[in-house]
Amino acid sequence: MAAAQPFTHSASLSTALKPAAPRTLGFGSSFSFAKSPSHLLRRIHTQAAPGGRVGGAALAARMVSSLPSIGGSVTSLDFESSVFKKEKVNLAGHDEYIVRGGRDLFHLLPDAFKGIRQIGVIGWGSQGPAQAQNLRDSLAAANSDIVVKIGLRKGSRSFDEARAAGFTEENGTLGDIWETVSGSDLLLLLISDAAQADNYEKVFSHMKPNSILGLSHGFLLGHLQTLGLDFPKNISVIAVCPKGMGPSVRRLYVQGKEINGAGINSSFGVHQDIDGRAADVALGWSVALGSPFTFATTLEQEYKSDIFGERGILLGAVHGIVESLFRRYTENGMSEELAYKNTVECITGIISKTISTKGMLAVYDALSEEGKKEFNAAYSASYYPCMDILYECYEDVACGSEIRSVVLAGRRFYEKEGLPAFPMGKIDQTRMWKVGEKVRAVRPEGDLGPLHPFTAGVYVALMMAQIEVLRKKGHSYSEIINESVIESVDSLNPFMHARGVSFMVDNCSTTARLGSRKWAPRFDYILTQQAFVGVDKKSPINQDLLSNFLSDPVHGAIEVCARLRPTVDISVPPDADFVRPELRQSSN
Repeated sequence: MAAAQPFTHSASLSTALKPAAPRTLGFGSSFSFAKSPSHLLRRIHTQAAPGGRVGGAALAARMVSSLPSIGGSVTSLDFESSVFKKEKVNLAGHDEYIVRGGRDLFHLLPDAFKGIRQIGVIGWGSQGPAQAQNLRDSLAAANSDIVVKIGLRKGSRSFDEARAAGFTEENGTLGDIWETVSGSDLLLLLISDAAQADNYEKVFSHMKPNSILGLSHGFLLGHLQTLGLDFPKNISVIAVCPKGMGPSVRRLYVQGKEINGAGINSSFGVHQDIDGRAADVALGWSVALGSPFTFATTLEQEYKSDIFGERGILLGAVHGIVESLFRRYTENGMSEELAYKNTVECITGIISKTISTKGMLAVYDALSEEGKKEFNAAYSASYYPCMDILYECYEDVACGSEIRSVVLAGRRFYEKEGLPAFPMGKIDQTRMWKVGEKVRAVRPEGDLGPLHPFTAGVYVALMMAQIEVLRKKGHSYSEIINESVIESVDSLNPFMHARGVSFMVDNCSTTARLGSRKWAPRFDYILTQQAFVGVDKKSPINQDLLSNFLSDPVHGAIEVCARLRPTVDISVPPDADFVRPELRQSSN
């Protein structure tokens, strides 16, 4: 059997890193961002695509993306599917297109996966276990005979865990990584980003011609761009990117057996389509994962927003914020236990729950008049310092610097060049995190912590600053809201509330763990040295900034997305185990 064609070089490295001009990648058109508060929407508009099903497999993945320059307009992405019905939603005055999920759509999976006999899942880290089990269960519900097979390297400790989840060598659903790659019609490459960067050549060489490469992160594209390379031309390349870590994807899918549509939202993208099947396969993959709704993106926009988001509000910035606030509160006389409650518990509990169900404005509205004054001071002082770091971080991701940093860090995990190995150390042994263990040990069930106005002001300022950076960089509202709001408050923060921020920083994906360790100190430093100093000096509050926050059209867009949200809240017990297998033996 012939292997996939070798990957190809782009014209030059400089060309690969230039802002993309409009080009055909497979998605729809762009539109301008209206800043007027009059575009604040309070209702959802949905419209089915004319005729329900859209004809023509050859048109199934015709998408055109216009990637704007710095400060450009919000991007709109349209798509066509011959299997699934798309809907139009209006977000802050802009039309975007989604596909709603639900178990009532599982019967369409055989049509979406037409021509696919085996789906190979490579890797058993964060996303691998969840996606493999969800796909297997959804296909079984559809009475499909498509095989979902796990591929692992020989000697991997993950074999036992995969067997425990029901994948075995005997029934052909578990095997060697390279046999799985070469035998799969749809290959889901879910190993770590650093491992993808080191192994993509061998993966490409083993793939069947006309097969489909599936990614759940655009990192590999970013890495190839820094090298002036692209994917082989005789395979299709798609992405389905759940807006939450793997354990959330699985946990909500299981909970969703009782309520149709419960799960984690996903974005999807078609980077390369050689036979017109790519969009339908990607949408089928997303529906099978249990995504309540799926929105369109490009691999480039996805990796920029995702890697950036992990270093921002999803993990790194939250880590930096709570460290700085805990230190401030205790230095000002607050007890350690109360300081922990007013920082970590406040953000991961009551603030996240309120934003998830009612939006950011509800956090502000819940405060007393005195509390609003404290919120205003914190928000005004923190917004631009947070944006300063976020702006730098986004551009480091966009130019490839942050991607290169992840690849090199992964190689330092092992001895080389006569230097010792430097794997990531744990960060949960300092005083703050020990106090957190005591607080959680006696916390009543369902306790979401206090709503501290100063903490709320800093956290909401961070969220709004991240939204604005992504908006000015041309990302769609679907992507902005999912990356900056929904993934944070509906996926990551509930796990942090159960186990602590430090536990997440120690046990999430390698790329996120590296990013948090690198960028959290930057947020800690700038808040301590600039924002809090300004508050203590009673610097004038920026009233225009507060007015913009209260009238920002993103609030209406968040409300629309909230109405698409499942009625199920993720259930995370205090002993929730989401430790990556390779870390489990050393985890406390």
